[in-house]
Amino acid sequence: MDVAYICEWDRKPRTSHCPSIPLVCAWSCRNLIAFTTDQRNEEEKDLTHMIHILDTEHPWDVYSINSGHQEVITSLEWDQSGSRLLSADADGVIKCWGMTDHLANSWQSLVGSEVDGDPIVALSWLHNGVKLALHVEKSGVSSFGEKFSRVKFSPSLTLFGGKPMEGWIAVTVSGLVTVSLLKPNGQVLTATESLCRLRCRVALADIAFTGGGNIVVATCDGSSTSPIQFYKVCVSVVSEKCKIDTEILPSLFMRCTTDPARKDKFPAVTHLKFLARDMSEQVLLCASNQCSSVAECWSLRKEGLPLNNIFQQLSPGVSDKQPMILKWRILSATNELERVSAVALPKLPISLTNTDIKVANDTKFYPGLGLALAFHDGNVHIVHRLSLQTMAVLFGSSMRQSEEPSLKRQRSPTPCVHFKALQMSWTSLALVGLDTQGKLSMLRVSPSMGHALDMTTSLRHLLFLLEYCMVTGYDWWDILLHVQPNMVHNLVEKLHEEYTKQNAALQQVLSTRILSMKASLCKLSPSTITRVCDYHAKLFLISISCTLKSLLRPPVLNTPDKSPGDRLTEICNKFPDTDIDKVMINLKTEEFVLDTLTLQSLQQLIQWIGDFVLYLLASLPNQGSSFRPGHSFLRDGASLGTLRELMVMIRIWGLLKLSCLPVYTATSDTQDSMSLLFRLLTRLWMCCRDENHPCEPDEALIDECCLLPSQFLIPNMDWLPLGNGLISRLQSKLPLRLQFGKPPGAPSHASVQYEAYTRSPTQPKIDHLRRLHLGTCPTEPSKSCTREPMVILASY
Repeated sequence: MDVAYICEWDRKPRTSHCPSIPLVCAWSCRNLIAFTTDQRNEEEKDLTHMIHILDTEHPWDVYSINSGHQEVITSLEWDQSGSRLLSADADGVIKCWGMTDHLANSWQSLVGSEVDGDPIVALSWLHNGVKLALHVEKSGVSSFGEKFSRVKFSPSLTLFGGKPMEGWIAVTVSGLVTVSLLKPNGQVLTATESLCRLRCRVALADIAFTGGGNIVVATCDGSSTSPIQFYKVCVSVVSEKCKIDTEILPSLFMRCTTDPARKDKFPAVTHLKFLARDMSEQVLLCASNQCSSVAECWSLRKEGLPLNNIFQQLSPGVSDKQPMILKWRILSATNELERVSAVALPKLPISLTNTDIKVANDTKFYPGLGLALAFHDGNVHIVHRLSLQTMAVLFGSSMRQSEEPSLKRQRSPTPCVHFKALQMSWTSLALVGLDTQGKLSMLRVSPSMGHALDMTTSLRHLLFLLEYCMVTGYDWWDILLHVQPNMVHNLVEKLHEEYTKQNAALQQVLSTRILSMKASLCKLSPSTITRVCDYHAKLFLISISCTLKSLLRPPVLNTPDKSPGDRLTEICNKFPDTDIDKVMINLKTEEFVLDTLTLQSLQQLIQWIGDFVLYLLASLPNQGSSFRPGHSFLRDGASLGTLRELMVMIRIWGLLKLSCLPVYTATSDTQDSMSLLFRLLTRLWMCCRDENHPCEPDEALIDECCLLPSQFLIPNMDWLPLGNGLISRLQSKLPLRLQFGKPPGAPSHASVQYEAYTRSPTQPKIDHLRRLHLGTCPTEPSKSCTREPMVILASY
């Protein structure tokens, strides 16, 4: 493990942020991090409970929400899509926050529920029944369906037709369980029930789900001499009302309390966590005193109940049908440790059995193998999730050495700075911690857990997790933390090779996602920056093609034939004429009829298509240079075919409204520019139409393309939006020091080369999606992508 960056608050303003007690944070599958602070106003001398949301690529650009909670926030929980956030406080108030217009820095409270005056100690979204298993032993198999398979898992509650019902469940300090269901019409159904008849204080609790659709709640009153209680919770809707049924499950006592030598040494249970939300059979417990802690891992098993010999003699067949009971068995326990301050559990859906404990000392790669423990001395340990053996260590002294030299350490004995909240990323390759001073630290967690691996093995590890993110749609920023410039080319090639082995339907679903993934990888190496431009252009080309084809309508709505867009593709492939008018004759032009206002609104996109075709053809004579943007298009038959189809559509629309056509600056007013470019584009497309047997462009085509700069003014392409992300600056092992609200200083070498293909900040702004020129100082706020060039999240 090592520190990637540290971000802290400015200490000068009169209104300052201080760590809240308790300090909570949550990490979403979109790599958004939410955490809490208490904002202290010196004039009014009161506290405002704040929720902060940041993107890991731009941690300084934090969005702060005045939560409106009157008491301290006790829980934060993201949903599986990463677009909604639950917050709960010590007054029993639960709020659901959602993105506004898909903006990462615009959130609003949508709905909520309340348990008057009863603090919330555990909170979770109901399970939607989606669970994907990672088969690590099949990481070398080519099929994604074998590597990542859908696990049969029932939702917590279903609507008519089996659709999962959304909602959340919470446990209060007085032993109540409350469930809120979100109906499709926006209403909220809420019910509250006691976990058992004899209600008692609940200091710690956690929630997990079973494959059968039930919910398991674990509770503890905070004393190690008291049992850890487990309850099964069933949620249903009866007569438009939410109903909760509870059932007591087997409980357990921690091993440290039954050991005579340590019976009274660890009086308090400080941490209670299921190993995973969908793994209710395994639980992690931690008991502590003022100076030290001990951790234990328990597993719930089915065991046979032995019968007395008397009953076996009376009923000989009974022994064959031995009754089964559920019983908790301890898997492992640690020796005495430094006092534990925070625990972070992996989110990868890997199910480990008891026989897998031996892999703790194995060098074989297991995603999500370890969990993180933070201690009061500032150290962080990664331990095996079952054997609890230490696999990696980050010493707090190494983080303190990265402090600014101007800051002198105090000589008076003060409590050591340590993490009060920890969260692991969704691929378990990064760890975020919030310490007692309010600083946010981003830590890299090596997939090899400290073992020395060769380049081939490291690439296989990262490739496996990239494929997992491609299939699930999760953001892969935390994987990029471990990619070095010399890995980029091999990773991109391997990723493309595995992608091409999938069936055509899956390739179509993942087509844009793999382009975004390749672009983010190529941005990490100075030698592959131009390929980022190509991947971004391909993404934009696909978006334009889908948008324009979606506007086509058949003349008869109940036509059982193919859609107009599919027919356009079929005819353009069937008739490889270089004359654009001959291709138009074979089309049903009535399918392309649009109103003139719609056509005029598309002119900026149509202009980009025309400029891009002209740029590609003009760059054909320099096709041997791979350092020019657009190089990969000259051998991409699919992209050239798409451009050819769009040229035909534009030609037809030009007959309806002349002003929607692309505008070229040509030396001759009588020249048909679109016919000329279509003819050259078709000849180039014919050379690479067959991907298995491509051929080189003939000399006559190259000579004609050489004349294009003398016939047209070749446009300058705006390849990429301006990017100021961190990922290309984090390849050094030295941590970056950042401050909330202030962008970092000088960019890295790769970022400088990246900015060579973007507009400088002094140039007029441009909307890269709609291709609209906004001017030097836009009067309205504009959206920008937080994952350039990946279109995932947007912010003002």
